Amino acid sequence: MLEEPRDGSDGPKFTPLVVLELALDAKEEAIAWLLGRIKDTQQHGGSELLVEQLSPGDLGSEKENPNIFLVGGTWQRLLSGAEDVGLFKEFHDGSMRSFTCSNKHNFKHFQGDGDDFLSMAECQYIVKHELDTLRAKDETHVPGHTQVQLYPGKSIIRRLQSRGILVQTFPLHDQEELKRLSTTWYQKVKLSFQPLDDIRHYYGEGLALYFGFLEYFTLALVPMALVGVPYYLFDMEDYDKYVLFAVFNLVWCTVILELWKRFSATLSYGWGTLSRKKAFEEPRPGFHGVLGFNPVTGREEPIYPNSKRQLRVYLVSVPFVLLCLNLSLYIMKFYFDMEGWALTIYDADPTFWTTVLSFIPSIIYGVVIEVMNLIYRYAAEFLTEWENHRLESSYQNHLVLKVLVFNFFNCFASLFYIAFAMQDMPLLRQSLATLLITSQILNQIMEAFLPYWLQRRRNKKMMRKAQKRRVMGDKELPLAEQVRLEADMSCYLGTFDDYLELFLLFGYVSLFSCVYPLAAVLVVLNNVTEVYSDAFKICRVYKRPYSEPAANIGVWQIAFEAMSVIAVVTNCALIGMSPQVKAYFPESETQLILWVVAIEHGLLAFKFILCFVIPDVPKHIQTNLARLEFESLEALKKKIVIERHSPASYPGPRTNEEDGARRCGPLYCGRFAHAQCKQKLR
Repeated sequence: MLEEPRDGSDGPKFTPLVVLELALDAKEEAIAWLLGRIKDTQQHGGSELLVEQLSPGDLGSEKENPNIFLVGGTWQRLLSGAEDVGLFKEFHDGSMRSFTCSNKHNFKHFQGDGDDFLSMAECQYIVKHELDTLRAKDETHVPGHTQVQLYPGKSIIRRLQSRGILVQTFPLHDQEELKRLSTTWYQKVKLSFQPLDDIRHYYGEGLALYFGFLEYFTLALVPMALVGVPYYLFDMEDYDKYVLFAVFNLVWCTVILELWKRFSATLSYGWGTLSRKKAFEEPRPGFHGVLGFNPVTGREEPIYPNSKRQLRVYLVSVPFVLLCLNLSLYIMKFYFDMEGWALTIYDADPTFWTTVLSFIPSIIYGVVIEVMNLIYRYAAEFLTEWENHRLESSYQNHLVLKVLVFNFFNCFASLFYIAFAMQDMPLLRQSLATLLITSQILNQIMEAFLPYWLQRRRNKKMMRKAQKRRVMGDKELPLAEQVRLEADMSCYLGTFDDYLELFLLFGYVSLFSCVYPLAAVLVVLNNVTEVYSDAFKICRVYKRPYSEPAANIGVWQIAFEAMSVIAVVTNCALIGMSPQVKAYFPESETQLILWVVAIEHGLLAFKFILCFVIPDVPKHIQTNLARLEFESLEALKKKIVIERHSPASYPGPRTNEEDGARRCGPLYCGRFAHAQCKQKLR
């Protein structure tokens, strides 16, 4: 990504990939030290990247922060970085292999010096990785900031972020590529699949897998919606004839998750992330503790006793979660009191207005549920941060567990009570419909209308700046406007909330849609609009997120599978409560319960057997992975043989073929007499 100088000045100009914004009060010594470390060679502990400051004149106002820097790299540096992060690319034989610079010409689509071989998202991920691995050597503190201590092995970027010296770092958009993606993705309403490969190419595998799961979930709901519409229309007043639909529910929620694992494995294999090894996980930026020695890495880093963390989890976090669940119970009790009051008025005088009044408690309760979920989310984030988890994966697992437990209880407790304590199927249908519709309306306001309003405000602000520039005669390049505009955007917080919303919708459908068959139809409509609203806000409202390699949807796969297990138990209980099934056991309720429990256990056993029988990875992909592993072992054996005959261990003469194979490395050919190896040697 090296270009000719734009202004005739000395030194290379480059395509900016990442923006670093330092605090306005950052000391010049700290800025010079950071830039020097970024530019320094890898042999001296630097990142060997290119940096250019966005001059104050480019910003259009003296009030704006001048400490904004653009970071990029030469193509050779980015290619070596691709090897460092273990990037997988398509080999000439069609397989996905770990990229190596020595073997680069054997990779498909690699031409010339490699221009366009790496996508901009991959280049930005490489730059982020190189910046994150930038570590202190013998510095005791950040120059100019004596209070910000450092020690050998400490991540410089994370330390600057945690102390507020580094305000933000974000990847830049490619305006032309973004425009093309927007046109094919969300700007035109059409019945077609999403461009998942293009999304992955621009945003990375993590976001592409989310949109792939959203699309798959929507399509999987179509059969249930098609069955649910006539089922609802013809049995609208008979609330007890839901047995067949419950059986369909049992099969549906089991099969779709197993098929999704195969589909996601196919996607991640084609994207090169299925067999990619996860790098050693570094400590979180917010992790703190007493300086100690890490026996694994051999570096000094903060050490926090696990016993203290467990005490915080079990003595503070767990009681807090239980307290919130108790509060949710009290609110649910108040909802039932309101519901009973409204139904009493309706029974006394069944008019149009009393009918409307009967829906008011459910609507209010739906709004309260969404507000409580939002407040609890912030509390859960604060508690999980306070627990001081060392790794990001541990932090995410604890956060997801806290949020899922509360959201599941808060959203579904009232429905379980109505279904199994009150056994009031008409009220269950009314409550489910009201809660589902209310939550979808609120989500559409937050995810569609609010981002659109923010985008309109931002466009007006940008137009005012452009008019001001024309008046002042400012003819600076549009890159400065792009950097300033993107710097003011909100950060995209990831797919956590999006997966959580899908998780709750999956619960509404899989648990109780047999009583309200139109639930699947409503969720399909919601998901269709979700695709367009999520795509719009990611492309136009938020900063561009860094590309993150992912082989699956992670912990959310476990969450959805747990929900499917609960769905089996719930639907079996609903079937056992139906008058049609009770008619077979007129004299013994105990016998009915035993039969329901036996069938439920049998279905769970069948579900787990099905999970075992259906492989998560398709057979042809397993074969390709096994063949690649075999070739890697064979190459390692040949490497050992070659190294035994290297100059250090074997002083005698070598043939040209042996010397060429040794220099090319096992991943290049692995053979002594290879035509390409001989040609490379010459």
